[in-house]
Amino acid sequence: MKQSLFEHRHMAEWEQFSLLLERLERDRNASGTDNFPGDYRRICQHLALASERGYSSFLIDSLQQQVLRGHQQLYRHRSRLGANVLAFILADFPRLVREQWRFVMAASLMFFGSLIGFALLVFLFPELIYNLLPAEQVADMQSMYDPQAGHLGRSADRAASEDWVMFGYYIMHNIGIAFQTFASGLLFGLGSVFFLLFNAMIIGAVAGHLTQIGFGQTFWSFVIGHGAFELTAIALAGAAGLQLGWALIAPGRLPRAEALRLAARKSVLLICGVMLFLLIAAFIEAYWSSMTTPAPLTKYLVGAALWLLVLAYLLFAGRVRHAPE
Repeated sequence: MKQSLFEHRHMAEWEQFSLLLERLERDRNASGTDNFPGDYRRICQHLALASERGYSSFLIDSLQQQVLRGHQQLYRHRSRLGANVLAFILADFPRLVREQWRFVMAASLMFFGSLIGFALLVFLFPELIYNLLPAEQVADMQSMYDPQAGHLGRSADRAASEDWVMFGYYIMHNIGIAFQTFASGLLFGLGSVFFLLFNAMIIGAVAGHLTQIGFGQTFWSFVIGHGAFELTAIALAGAAGLQLGWALIAPGRLPRAEALRLAARKSVLLICGVMLFLLIAAFIEAYWSSMTTPAPLTKYLVGAALWLLVLAYLLFAGRVRHAPE
């Protein structure tokens, strides 16, 4: 095919692609760019044909410039995933938590209020621990936080485990609890309420018992660091489950299926943030909380700083909306 015929056949397509490039270079979120990857592939094919047929250097250079510019825009387009993830972490997730504050407040009151209540009851009435937990589990907890044990926060069979093994164990264990609390919200919210109260009972009872028998320093210095992320994540998972349950109980003017679908969008986003919190909690628990060398005061200070960080993040992050670049 002669160059003149080749140019005549594809010139309109090249001009249209050039205009599309200019729009993308001005605004990466420009509308009407869904077919850009396919247009870019065709320009690459045209460049390969022009080079193979020995067309003029002017035409080849022109097509090569479009290919290079198109490659830059395609790369930027694909990099949006990372930008979206970063935007979710820095702004969208804390904004969503504040938006769903009613469910978050209800779940937090149930979880943290019950946790404190059970801890006080067991502390004041020590024998109550054996009505709430099996004796074997109580003995295992005592061995994990015994100041003379030489290890912290791990049972005897896991005391020698490597940190990365425990990191994986903590992730799977915590995610299981969070997903259970969230998914059971489909039982009109009753499942989420049950698991919030159940986990609060377990944690509170253990905290009250260990404090009462004199193991409080080892226990509290262990949990205060990762607890900021882990306990908050459980409460948020409960809030996501309550949101699902409420959509079924009070769908408003929408059919229940539609109300549930709309609620699930936000609930799933909440759970994505919960997974991030649990990942951070597992890392801290494996590599910091279980360390026996730092003084308890150091762990208390670090733990207090982490709790303040979590609260500040959820309360203030993402309040200022930046215009897209």
